[in-house]
Amino acid sequence: MYKASHQFARISATKVRPFADLIRGQSAEAALRLLRYEPNRGARMIEKVLKSAMANAEDQGARGVDAMIVKEAVANNGPMFKRMFPRGRGVAYLIRRRFAHIHVGLDVAVAAPTE
Repeated sequence: MYKASHQFARISATKVRPFADLIRGQSAEAALRLLRYEPNRGARMIEKVLKSAMANAEDQGARGVDAMIVKEAVANNGPMFKRMFPRGRGVAYLIRRRFAHIHVGLDVAVAAPTE
């Protein structure tokens, strides 16, 4: 399996996770096509990680990188910066600045058995 990851991506994992679910199980070329026309910042981030995984596969001598299957596409929660935001009457609200860890794994497409 050929992998790539973006650790500490400056976006919430909940904003990236729908796009990870969208491309999981697709071929790499189809996944790039799906992500290219999504007007979201999360789609841009997972697209970059997917391109990196494809480049890693190519560097390691894999053939037919476009036909590879996206076996793993995960957006996990990373750490949070926690800040206090002052409100009225001496109350403080907590601001959570979230990070995400984005992982993409490609694997060779398995050919259907012929009888």
